[in-house]
Amino acid sequence: MTALRDQPAPARFADRAEAEAYVASVCFKHGPPRLFGVELEWTVHHAEDPAQVLDRHRLATALGEHAPPTLVPDSPQRPLPSGTPLTVEPGGQVEISTPPCTSLPDLFRTVAQDISHLTAMLADHGLVLGDRGADQHRSPTRMLQVPRYAAMEHAFSHVGGDGIAMMCNTAGLQVCLDFGEEKHLKDRWAAVHQLGPVLIALFANSPSIGGMHEDWASARMRTLYGTDPVRTRPSAVCADPAAAYAKRVVDTPVIVVRGPSQSWVPPRSLTFAEWIDGALDRSPTSDDLDYHLTTMFPPVRPRGYIEIRYLDTPAPGGWIAPSALLVALFSDPSVVDGVLAATERAAGRWLVAARHGMADERIARAAKDVVALGIEALHRTGLSQDQISTISRELEGKL
Repeated sequence: MTALRDQPAPARFADRAEAEAYVASVCFKHGPPRLFGVELEWTVHHAEDPAQVLDRHRLATALGEHAPPTLVPDSPQRPLPSGTPLTVEPGGQVEISTPPCTSLPDLFRTVAQDISHLTAMLADHGLVLGDRGADQHRSPTRMLQVPRYAAMEHAFSHVGGDGIAMMCNTAGLQVCLDFGEEKHLKDRWAAVHQLGPVLIALFANSPSIGGMHEDWASARMRTLYGTDPVRTRPSAVCADPAAAYAKRVVDTPVIVVRGPSQSWVPPRSLTFAEWIDGALDRSPTSDDLDYHLTTMFPPVRPRGYIEIRYLDTPAPGGWIAPSALLVALFSDPSVVDGVLAATERAAGRWLVAARHGMADERIARAAKDVVALGIEALHRTGLSQDQISTISRELEGKL
């Protein structure tokens, strides 16, 4: 979802306390919960052979004026007909990020139009969108040769092979919600995390990735977990999530330092706090901290709104039910209370959900309660009765 609110002007930090205050103010915004949106990623494949390495030039030609500069440096990167920007991920995955909406029917129409346009463009050049959260056919190959992704690959390679697989072979459905009023923030933050294992299991569809981790429910989530724990594991659920996340960000190693050269690899290992304390030859600005925030990849990422990142990209049309379910589950404080009660037994079972999915008894019981709660709340979303019935049947079919 594109940015919901303006960011503060660039500034420099006297100490880590100022940086932490900045992170808390930028990442955790309060206000009436009105807006939501989705970001959809897909792997892209040659129609004649999904295991063939994706041809960069064919992809660039297919996307035409919509291609981002990371793929075509002089591209105007025009938005899709609905106004949605299109981006490309390191391995050639394509992504659309909707503008924020106040109406689920409007969101559904926007995304349907975008997907139809994108699918037709790709089909004209013999390309198709993937239908899973991970590419099970190809080994990871980085297509985009830009400093950011080279620095990320360098950093993750010291941890193992999951980093490059996460960058190049995974695709997710991200649902974005407002934080809501300050008095409800703690409960909404806790609920969206407790839901994680349940919804991972309910919508998992990536049993392998590049021929590895076969028979996982969500190999995508398993790969994210193994990439770089300090930046990819779930955040703290506590009384003050903004302060806890701000401390985490400042204590996380910096893996990208932008500059005029083609190498953005930091000259030495350092955290952002150490950068503030003079570890490099220039002090960091709020622009640097904003960029550092984009290298944090927890399954729930605060960006002024809540970016829910733990869902596998579904088969065509399959994004509607999980998106509607999440909007419904956060449509009212009383429903959020129900979420907290329903998911308590499954809280923290992230890796169990990725490994076993709905075969885990505790998660399956929680999923049944969550689906019932969500279906009951769908009437709060502005959907028609026919839409509610269709979504309800799809959700019940997951159990």
